[in-house]
Amino acid sequence: MSPDTSEIRLEGVCHSYGGQQVLHNISLRLPAGQTIAFVGPDGVGKSTLLGLIAGVRHLQQGEVHTLGVNVRNKPEREAFLSRLAFMPQGLGKNLYPTLSVRENIDFFGRLFALNAATRESRITHLLDATGLAPFPDRPAGKLSGGMKQKVSLCCSLVHNPDLLILDEPTTGVDPLSRRQFWALVDQMRAERPSMTVIVSTAYMDEAERFSWLVAMNGGRILASDTTQAIKSQTNTTSVEDAYTSLLPQEDQQEIAGFTIPPYQDDGSPPVIDAENLTRQFGSFKAVDNVSFRIRRGEIFGFLGSNGCGKSTTMKMLTGLLDISSGTAKMFGHPVTAGDMTTRMRIGYMSQGFSLYEELTVRQNLMLQARLFRMSEAEAKQRVTTMLESFRLAEEADSRPTGLPLGYRQRLQLAAACINNPDILILDEPTSGVDPAARDMFWKHLATLSRAQHVTIFVSTHFMNEAARCDRISLMDKGKVLAMGTPEEITQQAGAQTLEDAFIQCLEAAGNSAGVTAAPPAPLEAPGAETKTISPFISWFSRCWAFARREGVELTRDRLRLMFAILGPTILLLISAYSVSFDINSIRYTVVDHDQTHASRELVEQFRGSRYFHEVSYAPDRESVENRIQQGKVAFGLDIPANFGQDMAAGRHPGLGVIIDGSIPFLSANVRSYVDAVLLSYAASMQKTLPRSVSASLMPVSITPRFVYNQEFRSIYAMTPGTIMLALILVPTMLTALGVVREKEIGSIMNLYASPASSGQYLIGKQLPYVALAVLAYLVLVLLSTTLLGVPLKGSFVALTIGATLYIFACTGFGLLISTFVSSQVAAIFGTAISCLILSANFSGLLYPVSTLSGVTYLISQFFPASWFQLISLGCFTKGLELNAFWRMYAALIGFAALYMTGARLFLKKQDT
Repeated sequence: MSPDTSEIRLEGVCHSYGGQQVLHNISLRLPAGQTIAFVGPDGVGKSTLLGLIAGVRHLQQGEVHTLGVNVRNKPEREAFLSRLAFMPQGLGKNLYPTLSVRENIDFFGRLFALNAATRESRITHLLDATGLAPFPDRPAGKLSGGMKQKVSLCCSLVHNPDLLILDEPTTGVDPLSRRQFWALVDQMRAERPSMTVIVSTAYMDEAERFSWLVAMNGGRILASDTTQAIKSQTNTTSVEDAYTSLLPQEDQQEIAGFTIPPYQDDGSPPVIDAENLTRQFGSFKAVDNVSFRIRRGEIFGFLGSNGCGKSTTMKMLTGLLDISSGTAKMFGHPVTAGDMTTRMRIGYMSQGFSLYEELTVRQNLMLQARLFRMSEAEAKQRVTTMLESFRLAEEADSRPTGLPLGYRQRLQLAAACINNPDILILDEPTSGVDPAARDMFWKHLATLSRAQHVTIFVSTHFMNEAARCDRISLMDKGKVLAMGTPEEITQQAGAQTLEDAFIQCLEAAGNSAGVTAAPPAPLEAPGAETKTISPFISWFSRCWAFARREGVELTRDRLRLMFAILGPTILLLISAYSVSFDINSIRYTVVDHDQTHASRELVEQFRGSRYFHEVSYAPDRESVENRIQQGKVAFGLDIPANFGQDMAAGRHPGLGVIIDGSIPFLSANVRSYVDAVLLSYAASMQKTLPRSVSASLMPVSITPRFVYNQEFRSIYAMTPGTIMLALILVPTMLTALGVVREKEIGSIMNLYASPASSGQYLIGKQLPYVALAVLAYLVLVLLSTTLLGVPLKGSFVALTIGATLYIFACTGFGLLISTFVSSQVAAIFGTAISCLILSANFSGLLYPVSTLSGVTYLISQFFPASWFQLISLGCFTKGLELNAFWRMYAALIGFAALYMTGARLFLKKQDT
């Protein structure tokens, strides 16, 4: 029987990470055309399950059918991706920071092969609907959290999907932006009622708006039914109460409500005192004349819209940011970056994860403890206490990279508390954390505040957390709108709840950008955008989408752009002016034990050469060796006693030539130069000695002749090799960051959740770097032939064809490395080391490939550098034309194809 296309069906689904199972035999049926909410604590498998339903995560065990598509079947899954929109967890995780709002949405439109007219229509509609129309050119990286999520939603909806999956889309978003976000989703569903929306959320009140509820805990399904039915079955009136009643009894006790005892002021001076605090970034004023005082043991809450200046204020108080104007005092002392005594009494938790991904949970905490100058025994005890207090003991030996967001936040809070601080500054510590964990956090904070009199300065977007604070401050656009107890602010606004009061204050300040009041005309029917686009054009359209986006990002990253052009140029110039094997001055000394006409004639031969520079006579052989040892001379000439007599008698006298052999290549050249002088001396002696004697001195006349490089200048040999080295080193390093960077920031999910293939993605990634490297090549050739004066004797066309093929091979090699490493650091070092070693030693740069043998020769043949070196030398030095390089061209094409095929095999279209 064929799967029902009107439902999502999972049977026997299990999934594990590193041997730890996170989903246990999940079987589930979800109706299509509904709004479905997944709720549950962090780490219960919500994100994993959504990834499996979307087909963006590899299915390990069981069956998943999404709207009639078997996600285990690759052709079916790939065809289905054009009907899917997947928005990953994290603020703007699927956005590109340097691209503008319009450019981000346009990229997704191109990715789904929408034609230009359709893209423009959809983008205009979505910007109008979200209130983003005034900001189309603002870079995504400069948007507030709420605006980022709106743009992310626009990107997801631009192709009019049948299935919209949102993984905790409002985590870290202020209440006003959350309301606007869900109003937008409701509007889009009104335009397209058949669209299925699946959401995971940490906010139980948000789950109330969904028609279907899936409750999860411990990797299992607690309940799956309509939201109303689950409330009825549990005899509750809210989703939060219903979820709590479904949990095991021990878990219900953990999230039982608690109250914080009233704050008692002990009359001591304020421990934090800010007066007219201001911070400007250029012309932008992030914090504008903010004043407040926080007393000892008080819990002071900071609320405000995303980007209003909360984090900036906190960083100024900790000394992480300079204060533009105003004053800030901690414990009565002005805040300064170098005041370590005050810093030792403060615990700080940043909004973004700021610990070390390479270290385990335990190692991170241990490092923090040692940074606060604890002894090893004390540090171990504190780490153990923190692991137990924040329930991290089971994850103590895990690295933060693989932990859910809530666990990472617990780890950061544990690190902030490890030094038993007197002041605890927490920047959205519970963002993305489930209700049970948030309660655990606040129980810990209440103990610190009331029992240990720790002053707590905390920012939050959760209104129930704000209500627990002793006083709160509402901020917007860098200014304080209201300050007081939660009850005072609610009463002053005439609102029923603190959230309503918060929103009223923001709207009164003019921060009310939202969705359009009435839904516009429905969007085009599904598939309308591809009716006029052939599969062939669609294939290139997706390639171009990646290439265009990468190119825009590259041109806006001035550092990478400068490195791409100036890197090869600097390498060429440094090599030309500092790396030379030409010898123009050889310092030497002489010890003459003979002191005859013959010995003096020999010395004069060296003095007459422009390559030799004599240092004062040495009295004995030991002095010669000492001068060589000290680096004062390159060689010493030891003329033995009776040298002249032996020469006249034809007895071939021995002559001592002591050469500094510490640098073999240079030593060999010095020896050759010395041999040439001695050869000249022997030739001159033929004219003065009897024929019978001179014949034995010079049996053969040698006349050397050099082809191609008659002047025997190093620059003619080094320049072609340096071009070879520059074109493999810099473009390959830049390209090697392309894929792994997207893995680290999470935007690789855009590939997983789109109909684009891995091949289209890789080719699109490669093309901008190829274009940039070709430009760098042209600059190198221009500098070589003009500034350096190295003539290009052969065909420029032949050299350009070879360079282009070589660049394709090099960038392909960079992509190959980028696909199987897991960090940018590993990619850059691996690429630099491999390219430098293979290109410098096995390409013919230092010595001809023909001199290699065995394994070294095979290495040279199986790397593209040696093949382009033949082309570069052939064109520059030997004057060869196009027909001389067909074999080299074929080899470079083979390398380019081999590397791209390898990258394609390593780059999977699903997360693991």
